[in-house]
Amino acid sequence: MGPMPTYAYRCRECTETFELSRPMSESSAPATCPAGHADTVKLLTTVALTGAATGGGPAPAPSGGGGCCGGGCCG
Repeated sequence: MGPMPTYAYRCRECTETFELSRPMSESSAPATCPAGHADTVKLLTTVALTGAATGGGPAPAPSGGGGCCGGGCCG
């Protein structure tokens, strides 16, 4: 089996933030914090794109056209 994704969680009881590596099929399963509390919530995280599919260079900048925030109407 290949590497599993890592998910970040926060305990609502002790506010501890922790990570678990688990299969995607278990990403929504309950997670217990390292202190043993069961009241946890999965955090939304971002994934860094390395540009490996494009030869290792940086990703191109957005063109700024279309879409609300790409068109400059959000600020």
